[in-house]
Amino acid sequence: MKKLDKQVAIITGGSGSIGKTTAKLFLEQGAYVMLVDLNEDALKTTVLELDSEDVKYFVADVSITAQVKAYINQTVKVFGEIDVFFNNAGIEGIVKSIEDYPENIFDRVMSVNVKGVWLGNKYVLPKMKDGASIIMTSSVAGILGFANLSAYVTSKHAVVGIMRATAIEAAPRKIRVNTIHPSPVNNRMMRSIEEGASTGHGEEVKKAFEASIPFGRYAEPIEIAKLALFLACNDSQFITGTTQVIDGGMTAQ
Repeated sequence: MKKLDKQVAIITGGSGSIGKTTAKLFLEQGAYVMLVDLNEDALKTTVLELDSEDVKYFVADVSITAQVKAYINQTVKVFGEIDVFFNNAGIEGIVKSIEDYPENIFDRVMSVNVKGVWLGNKYVLPKMKDGASIIMTSSVAGILGFANLSAYVTSKHAVVGIMRATAIEAAPRKIRVNTIHPSPVNNRMMRSIEEGASTGHGEEVKKAFEASIPFGRYAEPIEIAKLALFLACNDSQFITGTTQVIDGGMTAQ
């Protein structure tokens, strides 16, 4: 039997590299998938690439209560239930010292990465089946500190707090709640951070990041997706309230 046979999964940040790759893996494992993102064109392209009747999409800003309720209600309307919630949507902000960091960008990062995650958990829990799974995307930046990324680091630490509180509250229903903490991933977000760190010298920044990882490279989206699959399926049935680090040894130093 497939690991997610006939289970229903919501994936926020669904058109990004991790969301899209995880959706593909979940579909291969028998799931029905609702992709949520802000950019409808990107969602349409993702659905075409996935080429499956078992994937649908919903356009939503995860930081707005009415839109969060709407994507959850639409999932139940289309698929009947919710077994897995991959609370994955997030933005990087910009690369600036805390002294120079614009307050409006800090507010937007916190709105998406913290409030959006909190709202997702808040409104999905009443709709989830007992024994379901919530997976939240944090980062090594949710464990470590990094200069010039104060908003992102703050937001990803906050995700851990939301996870721990939710895990305790959801435990009586045997709903598992965990965070994933990737090292830099080979995707658009890291290209943005690299270029933001040193305009025109992104490749040099990438090499410096890679040198800080004992395995000597970035994670690939499929590696994050495989961890999400493990946490989504019954292989992880006694794992909750944990910070699942996937970083090639970066935080071991």
